[in-house]
Amino acid sequence: MTELTDSVISVILTVLNELVQLKLDEVKRLIQINYRDPQPIYEQIKNGFRRLILIGVLRPGEKIPSVRELAGSLTINPNTIQRAYRELEQEGYICSVPGKGSFVSDWNEAAALRRRELLDRFLMTAAELETLGVSREEQIAWIKGGAEHD
Repeated sequence: MTELTDSVISVILTVLNELVQLKLDEVKRLIQINYRDPQPIYEQIKNGFRRLILIGVLRPGEKIPSVRELAGSLTINPNTIQRAYRELEQEGYICSVPGKGSFVSDWNEAAALRRRELLDRFLMTAAELETLGVSREEQIAWIKGGAEHD
């Protein structure tokens, strides 16, 4: 096996650094922060990562930018990024490895968790609508797009 020279190692490290920067730039571009949105910034970041994971832009096992990297590139307080990452980890979208960083979890599990969360929210909304006098038939018609609503 051929030994790597210092110059070859240097070139490999340069290419790897450029790839990491490209991924960071891609994530930064795809996570949109709207300062006029009433939704907190950490939730916007969390939802952005969820979307990137669920549509496959970020794949299982892939390292995501560090809190410091993302905070610097988005010019946001690192505590905000940390909160988003903590909640993403609690929800099963990412996992953290001490000393190595945060990585995307298996997206099938994340998708199942998100589906369950959305269905639970849907059921709560449907129950609330029923208490407000909207029948199940009206709700079904509205979902299908055939009902008029105010």
